[in-house]
Amino acid sequence: MPYLSNKPVVLYVLLLSLFLTFLLMAELTGSKLFTAFGFTMTMGVIPFPVTFIITDLLNEYFGRKVVRTTTIIGMVMISLAYVLIVVDMQIPANPDSPISDSAFNTVFANSGLVIIGSVVAYLIGQFIDIQVFHFLRKKTKGKHIWLRATGSTILSQLIDSYVVIFIALGKYHAVSKLVSISNTNFLYKLGVAILITPLLYLVHMYIDRYLGENLKKELTSAAMEETGKENTIQPA
Repeated sequence: MPYLSNKPVVLYVLLLSLFLTFLLMAELTGSKLFTAFGFTMTMGVIPFPVTFIITDLLNEYFGRKVVRTTTIIGMVMISLAYVLIVVDMQIPANPDSPISDSAFNTVFANSGLVIIGSVVAYLIGQFIDIQVFHFLRKKTKGKHIWLRATGSTILSQLIDSYVVIFIALGKYHAVSKLVSISNTNFLYKLGVAILITPLLYLVHMYIDRYLGENLKKELTSAAMEETGKENTIQPA
């Protein structure tokens, strides 16, 4: 298969696959609450921050238009998952089914609310993330990956954390509880984004090696042109 030797295609397919996997798992598990270090959070905070790291990598190598397309693909897949959940809930379980209709609906009906909230929040958050990322990239002339990755994540995660919690859990908890959960989720995601910055540099290094110097320059130059600059990325 000739296209498998096309390194940018393989890289994009890999990043897209990881993006969709972590995104869908965040949606399907997000209705479960757990307590860590005395704080209440949703289970979705475990896989969800990874999606922003992946979009930062897509921004680095493929540019703003590709990230927008990837975001839209993610939203379509989430919407499709929601449709399938609704259809599945209408089909009665067999008497000998290990999972009853009640148990199934309790889990996935709540996941539906999470999905609706996430579609709204994630579209807003991701497009803000894209714009801030490219603004910082332009200002730093392609340097300081940590700055644009963390800076763009702060704003996008702030919006996402509050919108999705209020939509997904609004009918179950008081406003004060929703604000507390949103605050905790945001601080957790922010902390994760900062802590995994070294991982971003490590992955960036391996991708550079995989692509090779010439192909890396070609991709990053094309991505930089979207910000009106011809510079290639120079990790700080």
